[in-house]
Amino acid sequence: MSILVCGSMAYDNIMVFGDRFKNHILPEQIHILNVSFLVPELRRDFGGCAGNIAYSLRLLGAEPLIVATVGDDASDYRQRLDELGLRQDHVRHVPGTYTAQAFITTDADDNQITAFHPGAMMYSHRNDVRTAKGVQLGIVSPDGRDGMLRHAEGLAEIGVPFVFDPGQALPILAAAELLHCLKLARYCTVNDYEARLICDKTGLAIEALAAEVDALVVTRGGEGSHIYAGGERIEVPAAAVDAVVDPTGCGDAYRAGLLYGISRGWDWLSCGRLATVMGAIKIGHRGGQNHRPAREDIAGVYCAAFGDLPSGW
Repeated sequence: MSILVCGSMAYDNIMVFGDRFKNHILPEQIHILNVSFLVPELRRDFGGCAGNIAYSLRLLGAEPLIVATVGDDASDYRQRLDELGLRQDHVRHVPGTYTAQAFITTDADDNQITAFHPGAMMYSHRNDVRTAKGVQLGIVSPDGRDGMLRHAEGLAEIGVPFVFDPGQALPILAAAELLHCLKLARYCTVNDYEARLICDKTGLAIEALAAEVDALVVTRGGEGSHIYAGGERIEVPAAAVDAVVDPTGCGDAYRAGLLYGISRGWDWLSCGRLATVMGAIKIGHRGGQNHRPAREDIAGVYCAAFGDLPSGW
């Protein structure tokens, strides 16, 4: 049985400016801003929420099935999916578009200027999750607005329980749409900032939002996570990290661990522990898909942090 991963596939273009932005921007001339930064260092990573989540699920030994849209420039990404053994049944090519991509420039103070081109992601609604076969669980992660709504409704229609992960798409989803997706979903996951934002947009307290699903997961970075389930708040501590190198994709790695635990029928504390282990492993590597632990390595980190692995590992 597969885990259906709906969301974006993207290229992340990371550039490093060796100076400080502030040294080249005149505040009094901001109304006629025209600057250029020399960036000798450039790295291109495979990314996007669906790509990142599926990658970490594969590390865990799961069978993820990606639902995403890509453009004319997707050949490198498709080759990577083949090499990873990830099926492409529902990776749809949209002719005349680029694959979604981010252009991120970082300066010496770790300030960032980012431009994001959604490209083929804006056509994600052309995929129909109802045609997917052999699916036990799903996730609707950030993607084109229409696609997220269509995927949530499609999964609910065919009776596949899914995680609603609005993430970066929160600004483009109206309050009524957020509540609609919550009512359709079995689970929801957000970070602590997103939790505050969704509360502000809907006018509901976190406990009221949690009452709409079986479990609401709120990640809190280095402080671990909270899982609201069964009228209780379960505290999940963070796993120790060897080095904090790059937080990009940590949330996606966390979600992969969460999905894996849910698919195995684990209790919520165990699901949260594996999720935080996946995030801790990822943060020690740059990009969303450059961590390469073997399955036994993941098990070792879990045992070192929390003791014995849950049954069904």
